[in-house]
Amino acid sequence: MERVEVAGLTLDVERVGDGPPMLYLHPEHYWGLNAPFVEQLSTRWSVLVPHHPGFDNRQPPSDFRSVGDLAYLYLDLLDALEVHNPLVVGASLGGWIGLEMAVRQPKRLRGLGLIAPLGAKLGGREARDFADLFAMSDDEAASSLFAQAPPDLQTFTDDEMTQVARDRQFAAYYGWKPYMHNPSLPRWLHRAAMPVQLIWGQKDGFVSCEYARLLNERLPHSSLSVIDNAGHYPQLESSTEVSAIIEKFGAAVLSDGETP
Repeated sequence: MERVEVAGLTLDVERVGDGPPMLYLHPEHYWGLNAPFVEQLSTRWSVLVPHHPGFDNRQPPSDFRSVGDLAYLYLDLLDALEVHNPLVVGASLGGWIGLEMAVRQPKRLRGLGLIAPLGAKLGGREARDFADLFAMSDDEAASSLFAQAPPDLQTFTDDEMTQVARDRQFAAYYGWKPYMHNPSLPRWLHRAAMPVQLIWGQKDGFVSCEYARLLNERLPHSSLSVIDNAGHYPQLESSTEVSAIIEKFGAAVLSDGETP
């Protein structure tokens, strides 16, 4: 794990693999469980994996509180590490960050892989686009996130359980303003004009496949792949299938010679 100073923050950044550059933005839960998926991506890509501020056990500055702040931070990180034209892949909260990066500086990204992203409320005023996990019991939340057996928290170490609690804290810290979306983001989705691959679990109880179809319609150059028997984190439950979709998408983007 490498430590990088960016915009007055210290970031823990992992680099794995060798190949075209990829930035992987992790979701709001289960940081450690994403490692096998990242390892699969690294067989073809040089993958950069930052640990989001706050989730890394460092308190962010008081003026660093939004997903937009995270987007600017990672654009600066790409500059600091001289990473050009990456494929950005983000899951859930990480997908939201990726969308915010894409609408701010679309020419910086070669392509965008989004695994059940949060962030853009597309339903009507009374519609709930994202289930309120914080209002659910642990069992209810787990069944909304996983189609198969969820992680058994009874097997987690004390440090791993502390990480779970920290993840929940900072998911709310960044995302609950209002709940898990940026009200202005839908207006600017047209700016995400790079190729986009959406990936969804058919049994996602947090962000439904109906929402996936709405998002697919709003993005200029996107396609949608739905994975059977997977929930909100298909990269954990069906990692081989998800990595294959990303590999096919990334190869197409590279062969097309897209230059952001």
